[in-house]
Amino acid sequence: MSIADYGALLVDAGEYSGRNDVAQLFPRFVGLAELKLNRVLRVSDMEPTAAITVVDGDAPLPADFLEARQVLTAGGRTIRAVALQQLAECGVAGAGSPLGYAIVGNRIKLFAAGSQELTVTYYRKLPPLSAASPTNWLLEKAPDVYLYGLVEEIAIWERDAGKAAAAQQLKMAALSGLGVADERARWGNAQMSVGGVTP
Repeated sequence: MSIADYGALLVDAGEYSGRNDVAQLFPRFVGLAELKLNRVLRVSDMEPTAAITVVDGDAPLPADFLEARQVLTAGGRTIRAVALQQLAECGVAGAGSPLGYAIVGNRIKLFAAGSQELTVTYYRKLPPLSAASPTNWLLEKAPDVYLYGLVEEIAIWERDAGKAAAAQQLKMAALSGLGVADERARWGNAQMSVGGVTP
């Protein structure tokens, strides 16, 4: 299946749903479908790396941030997420290398005072599709995910529970296939190693 761009997606979604009469609502349906996909989709195509400048243990996250994958200090040391309560109970640590971080809203808070640079690899939101931005990596790689997501939103709008459930099932199967392909791309040639003491 190949869907070239936003316009072709809307045509196909109209045909699959049997509702070519709701074209004016398609931008809303696309937005709702992307909102749901941002909640569940986590693949390597969503992983940029950004430099973040921390001032007094606090910094804004990128606007498209969904979830941290790895946080490194300027020296390349990995720091781990900790519960916000743990940061609050411990107070602010002295200046130096951070001992942990917490995500609060759209900001990252460090267990360390002072200013420093972090390198954050994170999952980002899907670049939204529109007439002005007619394609993105997901539409190119897995157009069926978008198509079934749109058909599901149209069925929800129609209040057709049967059609919505069928479209959701197709969407989840497409997402599962995308996840399997991503895992194979990441780990297909990896060798397994057993940690710890061996006899």
